[in-house]
Amino acid sequence: MREVIRRAGPFGLKLKRDRFQALVYSILAQQISGKAAAAIRKKLHDLAAPEGLTPSRISSLSLEELRSAGLSKQKSSYILDLSQRVHEGTLALERLARRSDDAVIESLIEVKGIGVWTAHMFLIFSLGRLDVLPHGDYGVRSAIQKLYGLEDLPDRETCHRIAEPWRPYASIASWYCWRSLEF
Repeated sequence: MREVIRRAGPFGLKLKRDRFQALVYSILAQQISGKAAAAIRKKLHDLAAPEGLTPSRISSLSLEELRSAGLSKQKSSYILDLSQRVHEGTLALERLARRSDDAVIESLIEVKGIGVWTAHMFLIFSLGRLDVLPHGDYGVRSAIQKLYGLEDLPDRETCHRIAEPWRPYASIASWYCWRSLEF
């Protein structure tokens, strides 16, 4: 990791402060290209105007309206589920920062379309948690495989074993893993 840190330079991470928007973006970007996600994101913003991408505005839209922005039926239902939970207060995003990582993950995976990977990304990029190892992330796994000379992509257990010396800064080490794939 020392060489990766030297080449990548100082750690820098800009947090996504709008937690609702970060989760909506995570859902809509699942299993599509970055370019397609950006196009859908723009259409969704246009659809939500002038109020903007808020839980109340999105929960007021129909499945068909969301689909008109380019979302699949399934992703539309996921975003509506998230919006309704936040709008009704059953998922209090502003209170998640006070909870443990495990409690945040537990709360988020109750939402349709949000799994452990999305919860890990939320912990790192929205809450700024420093000790999250996104063991299911393909980029982190690929970087570990490359950096540690593994024959196969590491499984969850192998990732955690290798990352043990990174604690309590596994998020920062993961960021460096992602950066290592750029060179």
